[in-house]
Amino acid sequence: MNVIETFIPGVLIVEPTIHSDPRGFFMETYHAERFRAAGIALPFVQDNHSRSSRGVLRGLHFQEPNSQGKLVRCTNGALYDVAVDVRKGSPHFGRWVGVELSEENKRMFWVPPGFAHGFCPLSETADLVYKCTAFYEPENDRAILWNDPDLAIDWPVSGPVLSAKDAAAPRLKDAPLLPKYGG
Repeated sequence: MNVIETFIPGVLIVEPTIHSDPRGFFMETYHAERFRAAGIALPFVQDNHSRSSRGVLRGLHFQEPNSQGKLVRCTNGALYDVAVDVRKGSPHFGRWVGVELSEENKRMFWVPPGFAHGFCPLSETADLVYKCTAFYEPENDRAILWNDPDLAIDWPVSGPVLSAKDAAAPRLKDAPLLPKYGG
Protein backbone atom coordinates (compact mmCIF):
# COMPACT_ATOMS: atom_id res chain seq x y z
CA MET A 1 0.00 0.00 0.00
CA ASN A 2 1.01 3.57 -0.59
CA VAL A 3 0.52 6.15 2.18
CA ILE A 4 0.30 9.83 1.24
CA GLU A 5 0.96 12.33 4.02
CA THR A 6 -1.08 15.53 3.90
CA PHE A 7 0.02 18.96 5.14
CA ILE A 8 -1.63 18.20 8.50
CA PRO A 9 0.49 15.64 10.35
CA GLY A 10 -1.43 12.44 11.03
CA VAL A 11 -4.09 12.95 8.35
CA LEU A 12 -3.30 10.31 5.73
CA ILE A 13 -4.51 9.13 2.34
CA VAL A 14 -4.05 5.38 1.91
CA GLU A 15 -3.86 3.80 -1.53
CA PRO A 16 -4.21 0.03 -1.14
CA THR A 17 -2.46 -2.42 -3.42
CA ILE A 18 -5.02 -3.67 -5.95
CA HIS A 19 -4.67 -7.13 -7.48
CA SER A 20 -6.78 -7.18 -10.66
CA ASP A 21 -7.39 -9.80 -13.31
CA PRO A 22 -10.27 -10.63 -15.69
CA ARG A 23 -12.31 -11.99 -12.76
CA GLY A 24 -12.23 -8.71 -10.82
CA PHE A 25 -9.97 -7.43 -8.07
CA PHE A 26 -8.71 -8.12 -4.55
CA MET A 27 -7.43 -5.62 -1.99
CA GLU A 28 -6.72 -5.57 1.72
CA THR A 29 -8.90 -2.91 3.34
CA TYR A 30 -7.18 -3.30 6.70
CA HIS A 31 -4.06 -5.07 7.96
CA ALA A 32 -3.10 -4.17 11.53
CA GLU A 33 0.67 -4.48 11.09
CA ARG A 34 0.79 -2.51 7.81
CA PHE A 35 -1.45 0.23 9.15
CA ARG A 36 0.54 0.43 12.39
CA ALA A 37 3.72 0.89 10.34
CA ALA A 38 1.98 3.72 8.46
CA GLY A 39 1.12 5.49 11.73
CA ILE A 40 -2.45 4.23 12.25
CA ALA A 41 -2.00 2.21 15.41
CA LEU A 42 -5.23 2.69 17.35
CA PRO A 43 -7.55 -0.31 17.65
CA PHE A 44 -10.84 -0.22 15.74
CA VAL A 45 -13.98 -1.06 17.70
CA GLN A 46 -16.89 -0.23 15.38
CA ASP A 47 -17.64 -0.34 11.63
CA ASN A 48 -20.30 1.86 10.00
CA HIS A 49 -21.89 2.13 6.55
CA SER A 50 -23.63 5.28 5.28
CA ARG A 51 -25.45 5.83 1.96
CA SER A 52 -26.21 9.34 0.71
CA SER A 53 -27.71 10.87 -2.42
CA ARG A 54 -26.31 13.69 -4.55
CA GLY A 55 -26.94 17.03 -2.87
CA VAL A 56 -26.65 15.71 0.69
CA LEU A 57 -23.87 16.90 2.97
CA ARG A 58 -23.13 15.12 6.25
CA GLY A 59 -20.98 16.87 8.82
CA LEU A 60 -18.92 18.28 10.16
CA HIS A 61 -19.09 15.74 13.01
CA PHE A 62 -16.80 14.81 15.88
CA GLN A 63 -17.14 13.20 19.28
CA GLU A 64 -15.90 14.77 22.51
CA PRO A 65 -15.06 13.36 24.94
CA ASN A 66 -13.92 9.98 23.64
CA SER A 67 -12.83 11.26 20.22
CA GLN A 68 -13.07 8.84 17.34
CA GLY A 69 -10.46 8.20 14.70
CA LYS A 70 -12.05 7.13 11.42
CA LEU A 71 -10.65 5.13 8.51
CA VAL A 72 -13.07 5.95 5.70
CA ARG A 73 -13.54 4.65 2.16
CA CYS A 74 -16.15 4.88 -0.57
CA THR A 75 -17.43 1.52 -1.79
CA ASN A 76 -20.07 2.78 -4.24
CA GLY A 77 -20.01 5.97 -6.31
CA ALA A 78 -17.78 8.90 -5.41
CA LEU A 79 -17.67 11.47 -2.64
CA TYR A 80 -15.72 14.43 -1.36
CA ASP A 81 -14.44 13.78 2.16
CA VAL A 82 -13.12 16.41 4.58
CA ALA A 83 -11.18 16.34 7.87
CA VAL A 84 -10.94 19.52 9.98
CA ASP A 85 -8.50 19.91 12.87
CA VAL A 86 -10.67 21.01 15.83
CA ARG A 87 -8.08 20.34 18.57
CA LYS A 88 -7.64 23.37 20.83
CA GLY A 89 -3.99 24.39 20.84
CA SER A 90 -3.08 22.57 17.63
CA PRO A 91 -0.79 24.46 15.25
CA HIS A 92 -3.22 23.37 12.50
CA PHE A 93 -6.42 24.33 14.35
CA GLY A 94 -9.19 25.15 11.87
CA ARG A 95 -7.27 23.85 8.86
CA TRP A 96 -8.81 21.16 6.68
CA VAL A 97 -7.90 18.49 4.14
CA GLY A 98 -10.31 17.35 1.43
CA VAL A 99 -9.97 14.30 -0.79
CA GLU A 100 -12.05 12.51 -3.41
CA LEU A 101 -12.82 8.93 -2.50
CA SER A 102 -14.48 6.60 -4.99
CA GLU A 103 -15.14 3.00 -5.83
CA GLU A 104 -12.73 3.52 -8.76
CA ASN A 105 -9.73 5.00 -6.93
CA LYS A 106 -10.29 2.78 -3.85
CA ARG A 107 -8.46 5.31 -1.67
CA MET A 108 -8.94 5.40 2.08
CA PHE A 109 -8.72 8.47 4.30
CA TRP A 110 -7.46 8.42 7.89
CA VAL A 111 -9.23 11.06 10.02
CA PRO A 112 -7.46 10.99 13.41
CA PRO A 113 -9.16 11.55 16.77
CA GLY A 114 -9.69 15.27 17.40
CA PHE A 115 -10.81 16.03 13.86
CA ALA A 116 -14.28 16.86 12.57
CA HIS A 117 -15.39 14.80 9.58
CA GLY A 118 -17.83 15.50 6.77
CA PHE A 119 -18.60 14.42 3.23
CA CYS A 120 -20.87 14.91 0.25
CA PRO A 121 -21.57 12.62 -2.73
CA LEU A 122 -20.19 13.45 -6.15
CA SER A 123 -22.31 10.73 -7.79
CA GLU A 124 -26.06 10.04 -7.70
CA THR A 125 -25.50 7.90 -4.59
CA ALA A 126 -22.39 7.13 -2.60
CA ASP A 127 -21.67 4.61 0.12
CA LEU A 128 -19.16 5.48 2.84
CA VAL A 129 -17.81 2.62 4.94
CA TYR A 130 -15.66 3.46 7.93
CA LYS A 131 -13.93 1.98 10.93
CA CYS A 132 -13.94 3.87 14.25
CA THR A 133 -11.47 3.81 17.13
CA ALA A 134 -14.12 4.57 19.77
CA PHE A 135 -17.75 3.56 20.13
CA TYR A 136 -20.37 6.09 19.07
CA GLU A 137 -21.78 7.93 22.09
CA PRO A 138 -24.88 9.99 21.17
CA GLU A 139 -24.50 12.21 24.25
CA ASN A 140 -20.98 13.22 23.08
CA ASP A 141 -21.86 13.72 19.42
CA ARG A 142 -20.79 17.22 18.31
CA ALA A 143 -20.86 19.22 15.09
CA ILE A 144 -19.51 22.42 13.62
CA LEU A 145 -21.10 24.37 10.80
CA TRP A 146 -20.34 22.86 7.37
CA ASN A 147 -19.93 26.30 5.74
CA ASP A 148 -18.18 28.14 8.59
CA PRO A 149 -16.58 31.12 6.82
CA ASP A 150 -13.50 30.87 9.05
CA LEU A 151 -12.84 27.38 7.65
CA ALA A 152 -13.64 28.30 4.02
CA ILE A 153 -14.01 24.66 2.94
CA ASP A 154 -14.27 24.42 -0.84
CA TRP A 155 -17.27 22.06 -0.94
CA PRO A 156 -18.33 20.86 -4.42
CA VAL A 157 -22.00 21.46 -3.52
CA SER A 158 -24.04 24.57 -2.80
CA GLY A 159 -27.30 24.62 -0.87
CA PRO A 160 -26.94 21.01 0.32
CA VAL A 161 -29.57 18.89 2.02
CA LEU A 162 -28.62 18.88 5.72
CA SER A 163 -29.89 17.25 8.90
CA ALA A 164 -31.46 19.60 11.45
CA LYS A 165 -28.40 19.07 13.67
CA ASP A 166 -25.97 20.01 10.90
CA ALA A 167 -28.00 23.07 9.85
CA ALA A 168 -27.97 24.37 13.46
CA ALA A 169 -24.33 23.54 14.23
CA PRO A 170 -22.18 26.35 15.64
CA ARG A 171 -19.16 27.87 13.97
CA LEU A 172 -15.84 26.48 15.17
CA LYS A 173 -15.08 29.65 17.16
CA ASP A 174 -18.38 29.18 19.05
CA ALA A 175 -18.17 25.42 19.62
CA PRO A 176 -18.64 24.79 23.36
CA LEU A 177 -16.59 21.61 23.73
CA LEU A 178 -13.52 20.79 21.64
CA PRO A 179 -10.81 18.16 22.05
CA LYS A 180 -7.42 19.32 23.30
CA TYR A 181 -4.23 19.02 21.30
CA GLY A 182 -1.80 16.59 22.89
CA GLY A 183 1.35 17.84 21.24
